Amino acid sequence: MTLPLNPDIAETDAPPVMEAFRWLSQTTFSDDKPLINVSQAAPALAPPDPLRQAMADIILTDTSAHLYGPDLGLPDLRAEVATRTMSIYGGKVTDSQVAITSGCNQAFAAAMITLARAGDEVILPTPWYFNHKMWLDLNGAKAVPLATGDDLLPDPEQAAALITDRTRALVLVTPNNPGGVEYPADLVQAFYDLAKSRGLALIVDETYRDFHSQSGAPHDLFADPDWAETLIHLYSFSKAYRLTGHRVGAMIASQSQLAQVEKYIDSTTICPNQLGQRAALWGMRNLDQWLAGERAEILDRRAAISAVLTGLDGWRLKGCGAYFAYVDTPFTQPSAEIARTLLRQQGVLALPGSMFTPPGDPAGAHALRIAFANIDRTGIDQLGQRLRNLTL
Repeated sequence: MTLPLNPDIAETDAPPVMEAFRWLSQTTFSDDKPLINVSQAAPALAPPDPLRQAMADIILTDTSAHLYGPDLGLPDLRAEVATRTMSIYGGKVTDSQVAITSGCNQAFAAAMITLARAGDEVILPTPWYFNHKMWLDLNGAKAVPLATGDDLLPDPEQAAALITDRTRALVLVTPNNPGGVEYPADLVQAFYDLAKSRGLALIVDETYRDFHSQSGAPHDLFADPDWAETLIHLYSFSKAYRLTGHRVGAMIASQSQLAQVEKYIDSTTICPNQLGQRAALWGMRNLDQWLAGERAEILDRRAAISAVLTGLDGWRLKGCGAYFAYVDTPFTQPSAEIARTLLRQQGVLALPGSMFTPPGDPAGAHALRIAFANIDRTGIDQLGQRLRNLTL
């Protein structure tokens, strides 16, 4: 006898990164080709020493850091996020329009659960971030793919043609995961105008905002006094301060929307991680200069990976930015086979494009996503040589 199984979760794809990690247990690496891991978009280093010291002090001296906190997050952190958002984008944002969540994935989940029920539709540009697709599948909502061209930029007119009476939201991720592309401000504005005109939510996930190549505001959406009627903005502290394991993200939305989000958080995590929240707050107040150095390093690696990949015969770089490069390979085999062969033959773990696209989508058929945040210029050069030597 087996226990009942929710068909929605049974039909949801397995977590792609965990699947790729299982490949590692089946692979033997040689001394001359140690593993180059470009599969995961997360910093592999611990937080900087001053932040770790601050966290240690918090553990020892702040009793409240070990207790339940407010569902929507630490008041001081909510206020700091509101202030920082206004300083970057302009416009008016209050702390009552900010919620702190258990990572940006929970921010997305919280937004979606307030917007879409089983049978409703959400438009996601492809290649898409697989956890967004997974969450919709888990809840019986339909992810409607919005195909992008060779530049990986979604088209608002094509999105408009996909809207039905079941559509509840449009989703943008910029800088994009997995594509790396940075959506121009006028493109983000066009999606905002479309969502606003059709009474839909626009979800803008800016997890990788701190590594945007553009200085200044990447868009002007908060300048609209009525932004909260359309926009739900998502952010992550994980990448900025290397707090991935502490799970701290943020959502900016209307106060009425957050009243519904509170119900979801209270029935799942109850409150965000208390230590992580205090670490994020300390980072925002003390690590701007350090973060600027991290951004400069990532931009330097972006230039290096772009030069390497554009120099490979037959390879076509479609997008590069933040932590990611998305590249079409010269091979005709399915991308999952290409990725497995690359690991077995060259000791490189990358994710196949098919993990980011619907079945049969040509955008993922022979593509790879390469997450380069954890390899320096020397590692990038070695990666290029191994890709050059790959044979299928």
